[in-house]
Amino acid sequence: MNRHAFADIRIPIEGDNPAIVRDESLCIKCGGCRRVCEREIAVGRLYDLLSTGDTAICIHCGQCANACPVDSINEAYEYSAVRDAVRDPDKVVIFSTSPSVRVGLGESFGLPAGAFVEGQMVAALRALGADYVLDTNFSADLTIMEEASELVERITKKAGPLPQFTSCCPAWVKFAETFYPEILPHISSAKSPIGMQGPTVKTYFAARMGIDPAKIVNVAVTPCTAKKFEIRRPEMAGAARETGVAGLRDMDHVITTRELAKWLKEEGVDFAALPESGYDSLMGAASGAGVIFGNTGGVMEAAARTAYWLVTGKNPPADYLNLTPVRGMDGVRTARVEIAGVPLTLAVVHGTANAKLLIEEWKAGRAGYDFVEVMTCRGGCIGGGGQPKTEIPMSDGVRSARIDSLYARDGSMSLRFSHENPDIRRVYEEYYGVPLSRRAEDLLHTAYINRAGDLGPSGMVEKPLTEYPAPGAAPAGGRRWRCAVCGCIHEGDAPPAECPVCHVGANLFEEMPPEAPAPEASSAADRRWRCTVCGCIHEGDAPPAECPVCHVGAVLFSEIERLIR
Repeated sequence: MNRHAFADIRIPIEGDNPAIVRDESLCIKCGGCRRVCEREIAVGRLYDLLSTGDTAICIHCGQCANACPVDSINEAYEYSAVRDAVRDPDKVVIFSTSPSVRVGLGESFGLPAGAFVEGQMVAALRALGADYVLDTNFSADLTIMEEASELVERITKKAGPLPQFTSCCPAWVKFAETFYPEILPHISSAKSPIGMQGPTVKTYFAARMGIDPAKIVNVAVTPCTAKKFEIRRPEMAGAARETGVAGLRDMDHVITTRELAKWLKEEGVDFAALPESGYDSLMGAASGAGVIFGNTGGVMEAAARTAYWLVTGKNPPADYLNLTPVRGMDGVRTARVEIAGVPLTLAVVHGTANAKLLIEEWKAGRAGYDFVEVMTCRGGCIGGGGQPKTEIPMSDGVRSARIDSLYARDGSMSLRFSHENPDIRRVYEEYYGVPLSRRAEDLLHTAYINRAGDLGPSGMVEKPLTEYPAPGAAPAGGRRWRCAVCGCIHEGDAPPAECPVCHVGANLFEEMPPEAPAPEASSAADRRWRCTVCGCIHEGDAPPAECPVCHVGAVLFSEIERLIR
């Protein structure tokens, strides 16, 4: 036991973690990784190392890496293997780019937060030697076709239990598998966009382009470190079953936004000077619905658009194109929509700590939903564990700039519905037939694993949050100094003569501002309650007996002061 040193200060990380790694020589024991894992992700406070046999539980979201001020924690790099594949003349290297990369990558090259750099990103991948560059937004549209079809089947034919939870976030899926396996039948069986992109490239695309699938190296470029885990799940091998090529993986490598930037810098690519380039034509088209997949609420909004069309045969009204109630940065947001006279209650959650609260409210019968979107990372994929560390910790200002950029792109596009994407129509006409067909079920859908046993005999526990000083706070009566090079923090009346981590001199230390006064505890009168149906806010000691807007009872109100917002 006790393989994991300083587990009371920092999160433990296994050496074989496929997503994140820790460099012990750089760790300054600041507690930032544990803080985010406990408070926003919840994992860090929901299990006991004594129960797991000293085995760390991880959902691979990478938020610990985003919170690390000295790069002690990073994603597990794969770009060197991709570089080797590019240099191999017998390999056909195909990059597929996720929506959030194009609004984050520019920050690594000095551009403002949220700068939309799609054209330069595609050009950069071609400069690195890509044989083809495809848009994962295409598969976001494909995911919507399958996931919305599944939702309609559950609603109209009772083909599965409600609510249906989204499945595009692999960290959320593993969170549910580990801590709430009882809800797995509620999670859509549709694979994530990357999960659908991989087998479609190695079957449909390969056949259309006359490429031997065994020669294809599929590379996903994504803000998400958890995708490194997802592509290695044993069930992500549909292309092998379809083609008969033993050992064929759907997706071969995942590199993050940060990895791509690091690789470009190592190769001396002048990103700012690159002329814009476009995606390859097959599997390159995408709708605005696919674009907004990258932010919290985007999957819900995209699915609502197509679900309406699937039920009515008509495109939805204009308010479905700007589904305001599901937008924003509140930890939990709800919306009420109607399709063909059937009312549906939608919920959007980001941060698995907030997902835990919603699940507990729903299980207790205090809230009811039909469709729930869950993203592990605050802000959605735009705040993924592999995004540039523009700020540490990342602010909602940076997140909002990225979100606004994706919404602006959606709003500027003439094609805003997944079901109207001509490439999506073509792939169904030529290959998949219809959503939920046998081939679609085999390649585009999956099943989940009950991982509760990983928690050991104690199961899920509810440990109190670790108490830390606020980031940058000084102890009472003391002074704190931060190394401008590595971020090491020193407490004392003066900076150290030499940084104990990177060994620069005292002149490169700067004094940190004093701790802000702690906020006074909230009184009962400060409590706030949100109607889970219409979103109405009530302030008071208890929820109202009846919502003044939609008239549901008090049972459908949840307290929101304890949500991470």
